[in-house]
Amino acid sequence: MTEAVLKGSCLCGSVQYEISGDLTRFYHCHCSRCRKVSGTGHSTNLFVKLESIAWTGGEELIGKFKAPDAKYFGTWFCTQCGSAVPRHIPQANVAVIPAGSLDSDVPMKPQARVYWGSRTEWSCEAGDLPVFQDYPK
Repeated sequence: MTEAVLKGSCLCGSVQYEISGDLTRFYHCHCSRCRKVSGTGHSTNLFVKLESIAWTGGEELIGKFKAPDAKYFGTWFCTQCGSAVPRHIPQANVAVIPAGSLDSDVPMKPQARVYWGSRTEWSCEAGDLPVFQDYPK
């Protein structure tokens, strides 16, 4: 784990947040849901404990969509500009932070590529990162 204080926001700046605490995981996810929500070959997300994130502006502007057949997957977004913002998964005591929404530099590198078996042919290569067919245990 890496201790950090990071700030982030949506594209228009209406929704703002701060992370204080340990960054527990940092993954590129290649599952079909992450590809759809990001509009690209993978999403890149940081994971922190729920108590590590605080909204500093615009929390009332957050829209939420949860895929009906998904246990944990959903997306939270700014209702003003549509960009992704952190989402809470209370069942796992986790907040999922879209790395592209951060205004601060992340003090660690991505640790792995997950759901590699769902990767599209045109997506990026693994490089030096380990790959997993689902989430590492």
